[in-house]
Amino acid sequence: MEAVPSTIYDFSAELLDGRAVNLGEFRGRVLLIVNTASKCGFTPQYAGLEELYRASKDRGFAVLGFPCNQFGAQEPGGAAEIGAFCQKNFGVSFPLFARIDVNGPHTHPLYRFLKKSQPGIFRTERIKWNFTKFLVDRNGRVAGRYAPSTAPEKLAAAVEVLVGKQ
Repeated sequence: MEAVPSTIYDFSAELLDGRAVNLGEFRGRVLLIVNTASKCGFTPQYAGLEELYRASKDRGFAVLGFPCNQFGAQEPGGAAEIGAFCQKNFGVSFPLFARIDVNGPHTHPLYRFLKKSQPGIFRTERIKWNFTKFLVDRNGRVAGRYAPSTAPEKLAAAVEVLVGKQ
């Protein structure tokens, strides 16, 4: 019988460049994990995510972006196109991963874990749209889930509380 994952460090994911990353590489950092899309009404949140990342990255914080094409086909491009778009339009320097599914039969295992750890409204696990955010503490446990409409700057205080805890 396989052990049930207890933290995000039990997962791996592929970066846009194809390199597999064990999320254990982020051990000890506060993380904001976000499913993203390049052609969404919330796409301008990339700027706020980057600002949040730059403000706290030197104190043990990272944003992890997971492009997803499941909502209105708003992330149709390949890895190179996604990376170029994010860099050119928003100066994204935080890690961007290969496109994944966050719902349905092909849900990435990390997202299965995130949704089970922190269900949404009415205890539903389903991700409702692009830019749903999960805040993860330094121990790899999910500390909060935020709706797509929650602007990254609104999370600064919650991030600060977790980053401040050494």
